[in-house]
Amino acid sequence: MPFGVTKRRGVLRLRVGEVVVVRSAEEILATLDADGRLDGMPFMPEMLPFCGQEFTVLKRAHKACDTITRGIWRLRRVDDAVHLSTRCDGAAHGGCEAACMLFWKEAWLKRAASKDDAPPPDRTPACSAATLVERTQVVGTDADGKGPTYACQATELLNASHPMSLWDVRAYVADIWSGNATLWQTLKACSIYALNTLQQKRKGRSFPHFQGSLQQTPRERLDLQAGELIQVKTLREIEATLDVKDKNRGLSFDAEMVPYCGSQVRVQQRVAKIINEASGKMMRLPGDCIMLEGAICESRYHLMCPRGIFPYWREVWLSRPAPTGEAGAAPPAATPSRPIES
Repeated sequence: MPFGVTKRRGVLRLRVGEVVVVRSAEEILATLDADGRLDGMPFMPEMLPFCGQEFTVLKRAHKACDTITRGIWRLRRVDDAVHLSTRCDGAAHGGCEAACMLFWKEAWLKRAASKDDAPPPDRTPACSAATLVERTQVVGTDADGKGPTYACQATELLNASHPMSLWDVRAYVADIWSGNATLWQTLKACSIYALNTLQQKRKGRSFPHFQGSLQQTPRERLDLQAGELIQVKTLREIEATLDVKDKNRGLSFDAEMVPYCGSQVRVQQRVAKIINEASGKMMRLPGDCIMLEGAICESRYHLMCPRGIFPYWREVWLSRPAPTGEAGAAPPAATPSRPIES
């Protein structure tokens, strides 16, 4: 069986590009335990509006970055799951604005063009839609005066996944088999990661290289709003705003943001609050945090995790493009997803 695929009933072995229909709420509830989970993965209230709708498989979700454990980066294996073009709107989780890509267990889906997919087990549901709402918060955790502790797919990832070796070849074969990546993309990503791992041990430069040097980082106020067209500054311009930990006022600039440098994109939204995936507590983000349309982590330098997390941008890393025809006008819009060349 491919990596991340089990032999359990209802497994579809979906690949990128296949068209699926989200099962009815009643069918999905019949697959869940008393806590509203399947294999530890919560089915969240924000997912209910998608029931009955048709989607194309965006990525196979057989692995995911561990964003909970601090101090070391690693991947986790997720079984029998895919990503569709659906994101959490945070409506049942205190208005969290992280817009995380949703995990869909294959038991919650069926192929649009086939009537042969096995239905979920015929049993009385162990939970209801009301239970899903109740399980978005851990009972009694707001007694500390810091607000409730939330539970969602992001905070429960360790319970819904399994440890995996970064060098488990099966995971990268599954990337190719599923359509998540081509052979060339897979070989390139693995080669870059191997090179960067060696460079870190040698205390050399990783790729792509940038290094901040400031003790106090600058701020720029643009008051950007959703829908505005902006220019992402060049890597060297952004590098000049970073401290020695590659942060600007506490917000990290990550290698996965480098491919968007120099391109024109639109502001998706300002981000003021997100759930801390490690603690489950709602975090208020100080200062300016901007989310850009389509500017997601494509994991070019982190072994192709398919989660598509949105990075956050400081306004000092962005600018309004000059009007067309003026001196110093911004260059034509670049394709945000273009890879940088070594």
